[in-house]
Amino acid sequence: MKQLMKKSHFDVVVVGGGNAALCAALSAREQGVSVLLLERAPKAERGGNSSYTEGLMRFAYEGSDDIRALSPDLTPAEMDSDFGSYTEDLFFDDMARVTHNRTDPDLCEILVRQSNETMHWMVKQGVKFYPQFGRQSFKVDGRFKFWGGATLAAWGGGQGLVDSLYLAAEKKGIEIRYNAWVRDLISSDAGVEGVVVKFDGVTEEVAAKSVVLACGGFEANSEWRSKYLGPGWDLAKVRGSKFNTGDGLEMALKIGVQPKGNWSGCHAVGWERYAEDFGDQAVTGDYERDSYPWSIMVNATGKRFLDEGADIRNYTYAKYGRVILEQPGQFAWQVFDSTVVHLLRPEYSTRRVTRVTGNTLEELADKMDDVNRDEFLKTVREFNAAVTRDVPFDPTVKDGRKTEGLPLPKSNWANPIEVAPFEAYAVTCGITFTFGGLRISTDAQAIDTNQSPIPGLYVAGELVGGLFYFNYPGATGLMSGAVFGRIAGRSAAEAARVQASSNIHTAASAEA
Repeated sequence: MKQLMKKSHFDVVVVGGGNAALCAALSAREQGVSVLLLERAPKAERGGNSSYTEGLMRFAYEGSDDIRALSPDLTPAEMDSDFGSYTEDLFFDDMARVTHNRTDPDLCEILVRQSNETMHWMVKQGVKFYPQFGRQSFKVDGRFKFWGGATLAAWGGGQGLVDSLYLAAEKKGIEIRYNAWVRDLISSDAGVEGVVVKFDGVTEEVAAKSVVLACGGFEANSEWRSKYLGPGWDLAKVRGSKFNTGDGLEMALKIGVQPKGNWSGCHAVGWERYAEDFGDQAVTGDYERDSYPWSIMVNATGKRFLDEGADIRNYTYAKYGRVILEQPGQFAWQVFDSTVVHLLRPEYSTRRVTRVTGNTLEELADKMDDVNRDEFLKTVREFNAAVTRDVPFDPTVKDGRKTEGLPLPKSNWANPIEVAPFEAYAVTCGITFTFGGLRISTDAQAIDTNQSPIPGLYVAGELVGGLFYFNYPGATGLMSGAVFGRIAGRSAAEAARVQASSNIHTAASAEA
């Protein structure tokens, strides 16, 4: 016989099981209310997309003292690094620039202003942070120099982040249910009053004074990808959870929540061409291909199709997956010569990589499947001739080492492809999360199509619409999930307490 819920009523029910959902649950629990977290996945696959990330967090900080405050276990040698600073003004500038000034100003201000405070709150929940020495810095004159505004990551990556938050939730008495697929919201004219959940195959109703939706976007739903992102998106690889199929969006839209944001946009990266269709926590970390700024990328015609050096990786990687998907056959090759291969990120050295090598460009071209050989060799010759060789190469900044005279320039880090041996890596598009979401208030309450708040319903994580358009500053997703998860949980708990107080007052009046 299937096990039923031990309790059928909670003050706050959180739908989802990743970073945003856990932050919402912990924040609600801090207010002294009863909390149930419903995770669709089995325990072994818990955590949504959060568990597939590097655990990297973008937040505003002034300097090394802020880093030490969040990572107190750093050794003196580790602290002797150039952490630089990433001010709120820089964070605002990055959000405005990469979204073409479309990011919602109120939500963006909350995200930026509360980012540092939220990091400290997460530390209090038991999350440990550590600088990303191997992935967000390079050694310059013997010291690590950090770049790109993303310095700290959760210890153990995304999986470590998720495990730490689940441990905190368990310690604080939050009830957690796995294999709990929420199918619908229970609502009336009074607002949202609970959820319908299929728990271990048995459908039940769970009453709640407030519900937080934090269960991801629709990136794992091929039908929705084709519908909203456009033709060809059903062919993209899914980097993360197979459970993010848009259920939260669907049930919210059904009761009149207003859609908001870039529904035709998403976070998508260069990905191993022959990766599995969905993320696998055991191997997904091997599949990202983000060292393209040191490469030239060519498509099936043998031609370059984007500016590999337009900006630092953190500000281009999330939009270049879309460009790769638009190429013939939905693939490309990243080509490097031996002078830069030492800069490639660790995943390029794993066994799960489609790599070919050659001692000559002709030999390399013969091994690059599905590429026009003659056009590729012509592309390399023209590229090499266009490089401004008098400008020094510097991987830590936009160095201005560019090409001149090409129809499609490379704006920085333009190194000629001429020193053997040569390497090439086959890539396709890997979708991370979708940008389309739901309209919320600054308290993370869902807003309906009449511009009115929906009592009892709050939103966090990928479902928040209006933050990201076209592109995304790397490591902002987890930060957004934590910031708005914390707000949603607190708001949901406050609403639940108000409702409980009102119910007591109503009951007392009835008895009188």
